[in-house]
Amino acid sequence: MNKAELVTAVSDKTKLSKSQVETMINTTLEVIQKTVSKGEEVKIVGFGSFQIQARKAKTGRNPKTGETHKIPECSIPRFKPGKEFKQLVDKKKN
Repeated sequence: MNKAELVTAVSDKTKLSKSQVETMINTTLEVIQKTVSKGEEVKIVGFGSFQIQARKAKTGRNPKTGETHKIPECSIPRFKPGKEFKQLVDKKKN
């Protein structure tokens, strides 16, 4: 599902216009991105949490040439699914 399909699905379910739904989704994503980029965690009970995770510096290798190089430490966004979300996905597997 892409963003346009998500907007359509939410619009159909809520009976709100697609432009209203798109504005809400864009605003929600923007708030999550800005909050996590400040180093704060966003928790949505039953769905999951968004947080920042540090990656340590390491040595990488170019598979073509075999040459090694340093990969600096960095911070990346991380999503950790909540218990209910995990259970829902696990049920679909079986």
